[in-house]
Amino acid sequence: MEHRKVKACIVLLLLFACGVRQGRAWSDSALSPGARVLMDAHNCYPYGGRWSDRIDRALETGTPLAIEQDLFWYTDKGTGKSWSVVSHGDKVRGTEPTIRDYFFERIRPVIEKALHDGDTRNWPLITLNLDFKSDEAAHHAAIWQLLKEYESWICSATRTSDIQHMMPLTLKPLLVLTGEADSQQRDFYDIVPVGERLLAFGAVHLHGKDPMAPPEILVPQPANNYRRWWNNSWGVVEEGGQRKSGAWTSQDEERLQGLVNHAHKMNLWIRFYTLNGHSDRDRKENGWDKNYNFGSKERVLVRWKAAVAARVDFLATDQYEDLAKQLHDFPPAAISEKMERRLAGNSH
Repeated sequence: MEHRKVKACIVLLLLFACGVRQGRAWSDSALSPGARVLMDAHNCYPYGGRWSDRIDRALETGTPLAIEQDLFWYTDKGTGKSWSVVSHGDKVRGTEPTIRDYFFERIRPVIEKALHDGDTRNWPLITLNLDFKSDEAAHHAAIWQLLKEYESWICSATRTSDIQHMMPLTLKPLLVLTGEADSQQRDFYDIVPVGERLLAFGAVHLHGKDPMAPPEILVPQPANNYRRWWNNSWGVVEEGGQRKSGAWTSQDEERLQGLVNHAHKMNLWIRFYTLNGHSDRDRKENGWDKNYNFGSKERVLVRWKAAVAARVDFLATDQYEDLAKQLHDFPPAAISEKMERRLAGNSH
């Protein structure tokens, strides 16, 4: 028994040392890259007036979790008035919900209870992924004003004159992420006065044209004060993505782990989209995209487990309940044992 305790202490010290070498404690808070694996509720909004229960289904899986909201800037041809709607951008009618009504007011009870209770251990409870389907400056400005209204809920950081000077995030129940577009950096970082608070954080640019290039080629630069995460299609893990994937192999696992390790070394959260496994009937009934389908529950399950073991920060799926159950059921000991074997192998 004493031998096992000593061994466990050694593993923890090695994990801490790895984190220090990367300029951060390995799991000093839920905000640290690699500290936790979250179910990311992909396309969590209605389509054509259908599937309006998606956000309720996602929240019912429990927190912490991530939720994706697609935004489109709609202009009414009759009045010329424009506003942001939650939509993938196809056949937009203007009757789609706003993100204020569909997302922010829906999560209000969760956020206000969290603020009242003051238990910050799992904060941020919700990570909002804003996927802009149109990038007008007016669109960004409208969303910025909305974020300012809910600022007391949102993780923020001080805007610096040097973007490479990465400031710590204040810990709040909600974290807001945006995409990699330069126009988003302009409107959510560059035009924010130095010393004021940043409320949304962008993704890094990918370099090169080969999605199977080494991780250090894809993302050569570390996180900065605005760009704090790395968003990936599954095609960077298995060439051709979900539809062309074969049997899951040790080489695939090494590729996945290499991408995650590099992201965390660069102080970036990493996200992969979108890992589904279902029948064609389920796809049609639920309005899911066929291009994200591995074809069966068994084939996606092995990849979910590999992603959890690799410490992927955000794992996107349309099958919210199924992935959430795996995250709840996946034994932490299995992750620890895998990490222990990796450290032991590196010590020889």
